[in-house]
Amino acid sequence: MPHIVRAALAASLAASLAACATTPEAGDKPAAAARKPLPRGLEAGADAFASTYRPLPGRPTAIVGANVLTGTGAQIENGMVLMRDGRIEAVGPAATPPAGYDVVDARGRWVTPGVIDAHSHLGAGASPQVPAHSDINEATEPNTAQVWVEHSVWPQDPGFNLARSGGVTTLHILPGSANLFGGRGVTLRNVPARTTQAMKFPAAPHTLKMACGENPKRLYGGRNRQPSTRMGNMAGYRSGWIAAAEYSRKWDEYRTKSENGEKADPPKRDLALDTLAGVLRGEILVQNHCYRADEMALMIDVAKEFGYKITAFHHTTEGYKIADLLAQNDICAATWANWWGGKLEQLDAIEANAPLIHAAGGCAIIHSDDPDLIQRLNQETAEALAAGRDAGLQISEAEAIKWITANPAKALGILKETGTLEPGKRADVVLWDKNPFSVYARAQRVWIDGGVAYDRDQPALQPKSDFEIGLGGLR
Repeated sequence: MPHIVRAALAASLAASLAACATTPEAGDKPAAAARKPLPRGLEAGADAFASTYRPLPGRPTAIVGANVLTGTGAQIENGMVLMRDGRIEAVGPAATPPAGYDVVDARGRWVTPGVIDAHSHLGAGASPQVPAHSDINEATEPNTAQVWVEHSVWPQDPGFNLARSGGVTTLHILPGSANLFGGRGVTLRNVPARTTQAMKFPAAPHTLKMACGENPKRLYGGRNRQPSTRMGNMAGYRSGWIAAAEYSRKWDEYRTKSENGEKADPPKRDLALDTLAGVLRGEILVQNHCYRADEMALMIDVAKEFGYKITAFHHTTEGYKIADLLAQNDICAATWANWWGGKLEQLDAIEANAPLIHAAGGCAIIHSDDPDLIQRLNQETAEALAAGRDAGLQISEAEAIKWITANPAKALGILKETGTLEPGKRADVVLWDKNPFSVYARAQRVWIDGGVAYDRDQPALQPKSDFEIGLGGLR
């Protein structure tokens, strides 16, 4: 037997004997540090598919002379933004940049935080749009909370690059709306990568997609299954949360016994209930597809019945009817400006929806839900802003930019990291050639964590996916 192997066995035996010598007497409780851990997926923040994201390389950079919309409600004319080590270092009036910084002369141009899309299906419903790429809906049961949309994301989807050319630095990928509980969403950094994990926003909370209204009842009612009505939808939500509460109780009981040194067998793992229990513990954020005002009010009641919080309603075309209720419950409303009439529950959509929610003190968001619109979220925001002003609402551009920056960051639980241009936050920045609320504006340069992710003037900084160019060039 080689010497190194004998030494390793001897060390192992010595450690085992030492452990036996210090075994507590019968009746002693084990130290808290020795308690049995919960399975992966039940511990707070646990992620079996953890982020491997690495920021793009960047240099200290000073953007000087721009009209800066900070995402905090402020506007700085002739401003300066300093980026260093992947973070925003300073934002203020233009001054002489520190020595050693790359200087971007931005006179006559505009700077905003990176655009954030709170509702996208890129990668899961990838281009080209063929059945082989249709991985958005696990439309097999009304409750598919066990699925994670990140396992459907194809990082080579050319849509990611097109979105980046529209200033999108972060996007939230969701399962579709076929089911009452559609599964977990994922927040991604919009960088070229070979794996989904390499795009995952580090430490971003998991989310749960839920859906109200026509979609679930139409799909399952068409199969002669429950739900086939809106009341069937409501019964399905409540049954799901009852099961999740019981599941949580069993795991809490098991953990308490384990911590007290009592013999206990763990409950059987259930992936769907893992997700719902995570919502009840406040670790997973609910993103709820819902169009009609009355249904949103009902979902708020269900959330109160079971003690969880709805972070955002998505689509929310009748949000203006209950804008005060959304504000009182601190629920964001992700919507469009002009998507109307695609189905009956969209019929009362109005262009001023987001401004009216904003004016009531709510958290308004403009989202895409579309691979084309994600490239033009600034224009959709401009449409909504114009409609609000036509309705007599005095909303500044400095406030409206929040609808595609700070507010989606809030809804995704990442506002401490991104969404505004404030010192210490990630250097996610867009340089626009014109006022971003102009129909002619284009993103000229995009930084993600201080690294140039897109430059309209340099083909070498206009990444292409493997699907477009073949293998090579991606991380």
